[in-house]
Amino acid sequence: MRMCVNYTSLNKACPKVHFPLSHIDQIVDSTTGCETVLFLDTYSSYHQIKMKESDQLATSFITPFGMYCYVTMPYGLRNAGAAYQRCMLHVFGEHVGSMLIFGNAIRK
Repeated sequence: MRMCVNYTSLNKACPKVHFPLSHIDQIVDSTTGCETVLFLDTYSSYHQIKMKESDQLATSFITPFGMYCYVTMPYGLRNAGAAYQRCMLHVFGEHVGSMLIFGNAIRK
């Protein structure tokens, strides 16, 4: 079963986090002339980032089976993209300079 929750009201109440996100044209252009290009499988990427316990209640939703909330970041939150990009830069931070990191593409 897959839940689809509309977070429009929550997103309006959250301040926008300004964090630079990559543009697909920059990602593609940055791979020109590379010997090796690595693409990460980020199918479940947002769902691997844990939310603070105090923020989990804001993601709650009701189903016929009960009330639930996300403990990891769901897709659709206003700042999910910025949080994910920040996490990837944290993970690959020591490699910045020896390779370019744009979203899901890494150029060495």
